[in-house]
Parts: sequence; structure tokens; C-alpha cells
Amino acid sequence: MGPILAGRTDNRPVRVGHVGAIGNVAVLMTAADTLTMYTTTWCGYCVRLKKALQAEGIPWTEVDIESDPAAAEFVMSVNGGNQTVPTVKFPDGSALTNPSIKDVKAKLGR
Repeated sequence: MGPILAGRTDNRPVRVGHVGAIGNVAVLMTAADTLTMYTTTWCGYCVRLKKALQAEGIPWTEVDIESDPAAAEFVMSVNGGNQTVPTVKFPDGSALTNPSIKDVKAKLGR
């Protein structure tokens, strides 16, 4: 488990996949600035997407839907009742299910 992000009201720990940087100073990015990736511990597609996000320097926040019922509800709400992961929620509130890194970059305008 990782740090608890400022601004979260449920006090559940989440893992931060990447911090931003300004010059040589690391800056913790808030959840509002980053993608939220809904995952499970056993999801191979999630591992692949996390590696691609890391390689591209795209920050994300990871939430395990098996330990967060509210996250599982969100994932089901955007996937026709299914708990399909990875589901990625963007800062604008939209979501993609099992996106490629190309899809993520296009959505972010990169």
C-alpha cells in the first residue's frame, strides 16, 4: 500500500504511480491532476498499462477494486455491470476500459 493522497475523504490508501517534477524538485500530483486506474492485484493487462504509463511519464493513481467497494461500483457503472479492469478515469471524468497507451495519450492530447 502506498501513501494516502491529500483530498481523499475515505482515508483508504492508494498507490501513486508517478510523481511530477518541476526542474529537479519532485512534486506529488493530486488525484485531480492524474488518471485514476482501477485495477486488481492479478490483472496482467493492468501491469502492462502501468509499465506503459511509467515509460511515457504519465502520472496515475491506482485503486484496487477488490479492496474498495466504491471503486468497484464505479467500474461496474461504466462497464455495463462488469468489473472489467483496467478501467481508466481521466481528469475530465470520462473513462476508458482496457485502453492502449496510444488511446490514453490521444485522450490526454499527447
